[in-house]
Amino acid sequence: MHGLADLWHRLTDVSALIRWGGYTAITTIIFAETGLLIGFFLPGDSLMVTAGLLASRGYLDVYVLGGLLSVAAIVGDSVGYAIGHAAGPHIFTRENSLFFNKKHLHRAHQFYEKHGGKTIVLARFMPIIRTFAPVVAGVADMRYRHFIAYNVLGGLGWVWSMLFIGYFLGRYIPGVDKHIDIVIAIVILLSLLPGFIGWMRQRRAPSVSTDGSAP
Repeated sequence: MHGLADLWHRLTDVSALIRWGGYTAITTIIFAETGLLIGFFLPGDSLMVTAGLLASRGYLDVYVLGGLLSVAAIVGDSVGYAIGHAAGPHIFTRENSLFFNKKHLHRAHQFYEKHGGKTIVLARFMPIIRTFAPVVAGVADMRYRHFIAYNVLGGLGWVWSMLFIGYFLGRYIPGVDKHIDIVIAIVILLSLLPGFIGWMRQRRAPSVSTDGSAP
């Protein structure tokens, strides 16, 4: 338990993690979050914003980092697609475990049913769903040439937008690096907002349709 607690502390202290692990740690985490089912809890958004902020202070090269993370994000989603394609619908019957919860997979499936191929782009900006969206696309047997187009578009948009948010905050807002925790908290809240809005819409939907009439 102590080892798990120490690992969790390292993963959630993103500023220390970046300084400790550098390019290798950041690239590995982005790949794991997008390509491995166990990576849904990893802090991709806040990690990249913080990395961009530190890059503005000379700790990292933002363009080298952007190139590495773009490859990691695109390859990660492709691995997720391959997992879903190989497992097929049987993955929905997989038992829950410490690093896997079927409800996340079902949430991604509902999102995919609603948005189709665009899910691969939109899900990049939604924690947890971005981990499972490519798996669902693989299960649904989405044509790979369509998937890879959405994958590249979403991966590049996600990586570079997160990095440059942090980079420009660091360049043009004096002292922001002393308040990284606040920046991370804002990023997390904004990344969770789409999911919260979707949840609220789902809660309201039954009340609108139960009597068969509009309010």
